Amino acid sequence: MISVSKDNKVFHIQTEKSSYVLGVSAKGHLSHYYFGKRVIQREKMENLFRTLPLPYASSTSYSDDDPAYSLDFIGREEATPGKGDYRRPSLILKDRSSGDGVYDFIYHSHSLNEEKVPLKGLPSALKAGDKASQTLIIRLKDLSREVYLNLSYSSFPESDVITRNCLIENRSGETIELDRIMSCSLDMDLQDMDLISLNGAWIRERHEHRRTLGPGLTELGSRRGVSSSDHNPFFALATEDTNESSGECYGFSLVYSGSHSCLVEQSPQNQIRIQLGIQDEGFHWILNNSDDFQTPEAVLSFSENGLSHLSRNFHRFVQNHIVRGHWQYKERPVLINNWEATYFDFNEKKLLALAKEAASTGIELFVLDDGWFGKRNDDTTSLGDWFVDRKKLPNGLKGLQEKIKKIGMNFGLWVEPEMISVNSKLYRAHPDWMVRSSRQNPSPGRNQFLLDLTNKEVREYLVKTLSDVFSSADISYIKWDMNRNFSDCFSNCLPADQQEEFAHRYVLGLYEILQALNAAFPEILFESCASGGNRYDLGMLCYMPQTWTSDNTDAIERLPIQYGTSFYAPPSTIAAHVSGVPSHQVLRETSLESRFNTAAFGVLGYELDLTKGTNFDKKVIKKQINFYKKHRTLFQFGDFYRIKGGTDENEYLWMVLSKDRREAMAGWYQILARPNAYPRRLRFPSLLPDSEYTVSNRVQYENIRRFGELVKEALPLDLKEGGLVLSKLADNYLYKLEEDTITAGGDFLSAKGYLPRPGFYGSGMKEGITFVGDFGSRIYHIEIK
Repeated sequence: MISVSKDNKVFHIQTEKSSYVLGVSAKGHLSHYYFGKRVIQREKMENLFRTLPLPYASSTSYSDDDPAYSLDFIGREEATPGKGDYRRPSLILKDRSSGDGVYDFIYHSHSLNEEKVPLKGLPSALKAGDKASQTLIIRLKDLSREVYLNLSYSSFPESDVITRNCLIENRSGETIELDRIMSCSLDMDLQDMDLISLNGAWIRERHEHRRTLGPGLTELGSRRGVSSSDHNPFFALATEDTNESSGECYGFSLVYSGSHSCLVEQSPQNQIRIQLGIQDEGFHWILNNSDDFQTPEAVLSFSENGLSHLSRNFHRFVQNHIVRGHWQYKERPVLINNWEATYFDFNEKKLLALAKEAASTGIELFVLDDGWFGKRNDDTTSLGDWFVDRKKLPNGLKGLQEKIKKIGMNFGLWVEPEMISVNSKLYRAHPDWMVRSSRQNPSPGRNQFLLDLTNKEVREYLVKTLSDVFSSADISYIKWDMNRNFSDCFSNCLPADQQEEFAHRYVLGLYEILQALNAAFPEILFESCASGGNRYDLGMLCYMPQTWTSDNTDAIERLPIQYGTSFYAPPSTIAAHVSGVPSHQVLRETSLESRFNTAAFGVLGYELDLTKGTNFDKKVIKKQINFYKKHRTLFQFGDFYRIKGGTDENEYLWMVLSKDRREAMAGWYQILARPNAYPRRLRFPSLLPDSEYTVSNRVQYENIRRFGELVKEALPLDLKEGGLVLSKLADNYLYKLEEDTITAGGDFLSAKGYLPRPGFYGSGMKEGITFVGDFGSRIYHIEIK
């Protein structure tokens, strides 16, 4: 609900549990009054803003008729430089003719719309079904020019989310130059806050980082051309005592897939300025008369019940308003990807052998990864040549797909359309389509280069070529990869004064391509990938309902990655695979069961060579898949709770809860075993307090090789470690670990928790003892019987 005061000076945006209040100051500037716990709508809410009786020493007065009014001391909803506000501006522009960059935007008018209007050329949140959504547009005008700034605020009450964006309109009759424009800027009176960000690198994306916010400016962002694994465009502010289940916190994100900036600045007066938007380094935009510029959309949410509740706000928002189309609420298939099983070394016979083994375990989708096109036998060649390598696949994609369908699986394909190899037919035909400096030798990344998506011919070529590929066989899934960052940014199709528009125009070009392909192939399940999680943002999720979370498939390294990702992304978007051991990324050995237990809390897949797997492996995988399918809706679409974990923690505990709160699935993970350790209670929050629940662990199976010399205590046989009998037995025998079931009240399980059986503590193997060890884990099923 959005309310406007009778004098049109105060605007109150309400969601189910939050309020956002802004208003017009005495001088006409748009001021921020309040963002936090929902408050009652009152007519005199401008009293939330207090003016100074006297000017502060050394402050700059806005005008001589009111010396105490200074833009450096009021909370603002936009911020231009040059009039006494010395904090980071949200908007920097200037007249081309004179170079004058002093702009002063004041209130002009406003409108209230009952519908959420999509942004032109950019992905944005959409109204979903009968869920309410209103949009307030406040139009500001520069005092001396016909230049307008439209600030848009949309409410999504059921998600407790507010989105913001801005549109600048040049009607001045002159050309202006835009050097910085943030999607969102607001100044809040907050004290003693922590900043939480998601930082990392390739194969260690989105690790939670929490620190105390102090004076000065903190900027998180990307200059890589993509949203990046360095600093995801999500961050949160939380009071110092806020944890997962209690405390006040604010979350912010950006619906954008390019270079970005997220800024938090604490002023000397302890006011906190928050900004999100396009990275301004390397950004310069020409606005001729009658031109407009639209920013990406920023996302804001508040929670008074801790960080996990804040995340569930984002999850509802992403599920209901970001993800769209055929797969929005549809269960995702269990897949096998051939990459870590074969890399580039495959042919049709090898792929079909892998597919047969996969189908026998219950896997539903076979995905052919890199190496199927051109002469692609390594990563130095053929990107751009999207035609089948007939030496590897003599019957083409259609022939392979039809054979896989007969085996009992659907067929998916990997592509990397934004790239070009110098050693390719496409490059030889169109060298001008490659992004490169007009003077310098280009810098390669992974032996490849960018295609110029600012070029209309390139965009049309990609839509046509990919449409031909996608329709050449019955393809139900596409993995869209992007394996390098930007460099040598120069376009042959842009004039000199628009070269600094390249990075943003590239992203707009990408969105245009994705929109066209989504429209042409609405039932294909698209999965976004960029060297793993280098572009895991809300912009890509508007076109691709799930994202390859990380190239790191190690079960233990995935814990902090998936933990951090869950701050803004729901499980239905988190692609997670069970891979072979030792891990191809960190050389760690983890059990097959722990690999599944991590991957199950997302969109499950497998990425290992099942043709070399033992009978033990295949039997266990079949049981895993049966269990996952039985509870797939809960795993993919349940409400996600982070209970314990984070970077450098030794234990993780998280849970998904059904919408009616009658069923849950919890995952518990131990990094290193501690000697002689007594089990800790596992608390399962938000269960129905008056109901009785049954808690039972998923039955797991251990390969007896792992017992070493203790195998004699585990089995009533005289087996020699390393012997032939043990080896044969280990390849075929499923050693069943503990089964434990209890019944308890929902109130007790939420408040006190479930006490697992004690783990092995060096005194022998006996019924009632659990065998967990290093990198061990369990899944617990909690339900009302």
